[in-house]
Amino acid sequence: MLKVGLLGAGRIAGVHATAISAHPGSTLAAVSDINTTAAEKIAAQYGAEARDTAAILGDSSIGAVLIATSTDTHSDLIEKATAAGKAVLCEKPVDLSLARAQVCQKTVAASGCPVMIGFNRRFDPNFSALKKAVDGGEIGKPELLSITSFDPAPPPVAYIKVSGGLFRDMMIHDFDMANFIMGASPAMVTAVGSSIVDPEIGGAGDVDTAVVTLTYADGRIAVIKNSRRAVYGYDQRLELLGSEGLLQAQNMLENTVVKSTTQGVTGAKPTYFFLERYMPAYAAEWAAFVEAVDSGKPLPVTLEDGVAALAMAEAATLSVKTGAPVSLASVLG
Repeated sequence: MLKVGLLGAGRIAGVHATAISAHPGSTLAAVSDINTTAAEKIAAQYGAEARDTAAILGDSSIGAVLIATSTDTHSDLIEKATAAGKAVLCEKPVDLSLARAQVCQKTVAASGCPVMIGFNRRFDPNFSALKKAVDGGEIGKPELLSITSFDPAPPPVAYIKVSGGLFRDMMIHDFDMANFIMGASPAMVTAVGSSIVDPEIGGAGDVDTAVVTLTYADGRIAVIKNSRRAVYGYDQRLELLGSEGLLQAQNMLENTVVKSTTQGVTGAKPTYFFLERYMPAYAAEWAAFVEAVDSGKPLPVTLEDGVAALAMAEAATLSVKTGAPVSLASVLG
């Protein structure tokens, strides 16, 4: 039984606490957060103990930690946890700073401890089925990828100010998905973005609407579209054109009822937000982590994957500022 320490007690930590407790091979042993009341609440809900982070990291009976704290703490906690000999699953992104994430990558490599980054969308049943079809050669060579990711409504501006921006906070999932589906990182990143949903987001120095084009060394192309506002729900779609066909992963709907009358044909809206859309993916993500830690097999998502997606976010941010394409190599240094 893998004993787990949960670092963080916010909304996403609650999602992870459910996954940890529901898995037959893991148990939630302890929870920490700067908000001790929040930590105590989650701990009580799952029969765990509220402790401080140092105590959790110092407890040799705890074999793994899940990091769900604010992004600016991720690299430090990854390093401390691996130094303590613990396996780590850390929420995305690795850090707000690519340079700091690269230092973390080197530090962790020396520890030999497994670190997985929480790109849960890889474990979505629809996206993973599409990836299996790609790997099985069902549409030949992937040539043109289109990813749509629209939130139903923007987050509070207070969150925007500490999030690292749309590319590091929101589109980073799509950067990783592009790498996952295409099997490689792009050579060039070209981005355009604007603030048309909420002027306060623009005032905070961020964009809320963006399109990024990824160009690969072999000429393949991926296009990612993000918006902080889709009034009809959480829009999450993927389309891949290959040399021998097309694959599509559509939205998850509130229900599958379709009404057909003389007035037209109507159906349900997409599920409203990520908690409804991706709960199965979070459970599958945790199951994959536990299996890898228990078996010693390679992790399905690595710290290297996290750094690669962050580098793409860095390149997109720079491209918006300069109005020019940015090579990934120039950002990675």
